Amino acid sequence: MTETTDSSSEREPDPAQSESKPSVRDPDTSGETAVPESTEAETDESKSAKKSTLRELATLAVIAVVLYYVMLTFVARPYLIPSESMEPTLHGCATCVGDRILVDKLTYRFSSPQPGDVIVFRGPPSWNVGYKSIRSSNTVLRWVQNGLSFIGFVPPDENDLVKRVIAVGGQTVQCRSDTGLTVNGKPLKEPYLDPATMMADPAVYPCLGSEFGPVTVPPGRLWVMGDNRTHSADSRAHCPMLCTGDSMAGTVPISNVIGKARFIVWPPSRWGVVRSVNPQQGQ
Repeated sequence: MTETTDSSSEREPDPAQSESKPSVRDPDTSGETAVPESTEAETDESKSAKKSTLRELATLAVIAVVLYYVMLTFVARPYLIPSESMEPTLHGCATCVGDRILVDKLTYRFSSPQPGDVIVFRGPPSWNVGYKSIRSSNTVLRWVQNGLSFIGFVPPDENDLVKRVIAVGGQTVQCRSDTGLTVNGKPLKEPYLDPATMMADPAVYPCLGSEFGPVTVPPGRLWVMGDNRTHSADSRAHCPMLCTGDSMAGTVPISNVIGKARFIVWPPSRWGVVRSVNPQQGQ
């Protein structure tokens, strides 16, 4: 009898059984440690947050510089008083802490300077004789100074002066020993002058300097003087022939006016308002 071979006796492994067995992973020989996905996401979020913060800080810094530049150019700017020409209203000298004032640059965009206003202005060409540049002779440093000046961190390289308006366009100003300082023939009331200076020798120095004028101020120009008359190189010092010749020489164009002195902001002991006192009031 021939034996038959039953092929079903040699069964193949059951796929279901083989799949049910747990798989064994080969050990990781790459040397790298697996990082959970949640940790990677947190790291990315942290980096993104830092970049966002840096961008915000940079944006705020740019905005601050732009606003500061706009304020200095169009709104207000601080100035240091370097001399005693406006004593006692404004303190200043080479060896002391001079007043720092805040100058309003908006007012005169809508109005004109008036008698009694304390103004800061660029010196006309005839006033700039002897002016020394405050910029470095080194080209690179000068570029840096000009750049810082553009954004307001360094003073402009110009002869900026501070004086009080005494007369405006169309008015006639003069000083005589018998009348003192007058505008349109009428004496002025000047309470801002230092009484000690006025009392020094009123019979000899009623003008607190040389007599001058009469000068008729041209339209669009100003006659300015320092409150400390005996130590002020003002309109009197810049017109020839005791101010009886060219009236343009001693006057200041309104276009040269930078702004109106409003406040003393430093030192703290000097905080206060810079008052405009019209010397022609009551005429």
